[in-house]
Amino acid sequence: MKTFTYTIKNEIGVHVRPAGQLSTAASKYISKVVITNGDKSAEATQILAVMSLGIKCGDEITVNTIGEDEERAAEGIKKFLNENF
Repeated sequence: MKTFTYTIKNEIGVHVRPAGQLSTAASKYISKVVITNGDKSAEATQILAVMSLGIKCGDEITVNTIGEDEERAAEGIKKFLNENF
């Protein structure tokens, strides 16, 4: 398992469009990608579950990747977040 944290910089936070983009990015990997905000967690491939985390600008999320390409998934998701959030 690979874990990292990321602070959301997008002023709007994570709403429908960014959640969809994150889901698409996460679905490129074999590994499971789990996002945690506070005491709630969701699989990144599930748009509604990600939206239910209520991620806002300034929130620090934790990302866990679990599976055979977890290192590549962690780097890819980190890059995606840096470019889009």
